[in-house]
Amino acid sequence: MLRQILTDMFISPELLAELSEEQKQVLFIKMREEQVRRWKDREARLEKEDATLTKPKKASVKSVQWLAGMDSDVWVWVMGDHPADQSYEQICDDILAQRAACQAQREAEELRVKKEAELVKRFSSVLMDSELQLWKEEVERQEVERQEVERQEVERRAAAQEQSQQEVEIKKREAEERRRAEEEVRRVEQKRKQEIYMDLREVREERDDQHWQDSLRKSKAADLRRRSIAKQTRDDHRRQSVKALERGRVAAVTKAFGGDRPALPPKPKPRNLTVTSDTLNPKQGVRRTLSTSSREHIIRWFQEEQLPYRAGFQKDQSRIASWFHGIISRQEAEDLLSEGEPGHFLVRVSERILGYVLSYRCKEEFKHFLVDATEGCYMLLGHQIKFTSLAELVEFHEGEPITMSGGEQLLQPCGQRPSGVDYADLFT
Repeated sequence: MLRQILTDMFISPELLAELSEEQKQVLFIKMREEQVRRWKDREARLEKEDATLTKPKKASVKSVQWLAGMDSDVWVWVMGDHPADQSYEQICDDILAQRAACQAQREAEELRVKKEAELVKRFSSVLMDSELQLWKEEVERQEVERQEVERQEVERRAAAQEQSQQEVEIKKREAEERRRAEEEVRRVEQKRKQEIYMDLREVREERDDQHWQDSLRKSKAADLRRRSIAKQTRDDHRRQSVKALERGRVAAVTKAFGGDRPALPPKPKPRNLTVTSDTLNPKQGVRRTLSTSSREHIIRWFQEEQLPYRAGFQKDQSRIASWFHGIISRQEAEDLLSEGEPGHFLVRVSERILGYVLSYRCKEEFKHFLVDATEGCYMLLGHQIKFTSLAELVEFHEGEPITMSGGEQLLQPCGQRPSGVDYADLFT
């Protein structure tokens, strides 16, 4: 099961819900190591492909020459850095004003030509001196009016320019006053900050540092506890590894000298499972455990694949073990365990996956450990020791805790309720 999860890099929510916190941490570390390994392989493959596909660059016939400044370096001009540079808004305003002046000049020229044509057409037939004199006087009057209008326009522009200069001067004065006020505020803030700092420093020096000493002592004690837990975890891992090796040697000796342990029946043929997700695309030959199964499907799996191994029986295979339960939920298991003392346990068939769950009662909580049964053996997910039966797994952890940090040692099995057994449908 663990190998399949690392192959797919995916674990269903139902399967994840069955894991304990320790198993979740172990699974996270394994998946992270697999991601790093895949990333390194991909980087090495891309480097090889780049080395084979690299082509020599052709000499370019185009060239770029940069304008050099007085210091023989590349001359760079950034708009707005020089004091004489105008802002973007001023440049846009000047461009708009120039366009407006050009357009007004063109319209005035067209109007002037039009008026001139009308006047010529109107007075072309007039030959009398009186009328010509009147026309000249009218032209002179219009010229005087035009000059007056131009003079007024010049005065208006001068007044507007003077007003603009006054506004700029007022803005400069306002900015200067703001700068002075900001400097005064900063100076007062810095002075007040120094005064408060000195007051707090005096208060801290006068105050008893017993609280700090207590915090330091608690921190050291917590550090010592963490180190002790880490040491116990390493010792537990080493001890379990040694016991796994010893169990392997004992099994080999028993097999060599013809032990009286009955041979296991042949492993049932795997069923044909159809995976509907095309994105996972698991490797051929690796069977994935279904994470969402109906009750009938779980019963059929137990009867076809687990019952030939005498799963749920005692070690001598004489009868069903007292700690074995059928397809019950997590809440039902906790209700059963709540009637006993800390150390009570049971092994139940999971209602969500094809596997088992070891439920254990601690002093203040309940813990559930997933038991992997997909490779013809039984092992807690994240552990290294494999057992040939559930009875051997339970017997081993009756003497050895499941985790050193939690100290979950199987002390007393939790049996069935007086009203009836919950595994009847598995054996019928």
